[in-house]
Amino acid sequence: VQLVESGGGLVQPGGSLRLSCAASGFTFSRYVMKWYRQAPGKERELVASIGIPGITTNYAGSVKGRFTISRDNPKNTVYLQMNSLKPEDSAVYYCSTYSPLAGVTYWGQGTQVTVSS
Repeated sequence: VQLVESGGGLVQPGGSLRLSCAASGFTFSRYVMKWYRQAPGKERELVASIGIPGITTNYAGSVKGRFTISRDNPKNTVYLQMNSLKPEDSAVYYCSTYSPLAGVTYWGQGTQVTVSS
């Protein structure tokens, strides 16, 4: 299993970024996908998740209405569109999935998002 995030960077408050996570090594369309983030000195927190058909989505209260998670099953990719970014959104963002069969949670290497003027 491999998860590779991209799309992070430096953006001004109020700006937008789209993160991508390219997945390989498993049947992507059969797995729930999640985005987490971790800021310095803070615990890793769940930002958003998307179900297998891509219909069911859930968001942390702090990002609801600003972030949108989506997936493209033929491309084995999950996205996180982030709008109206705030300095408190600054963190390393991780793509993740859990395999019930293996009992293992898989993580990408993370991509840094910095929101600053």
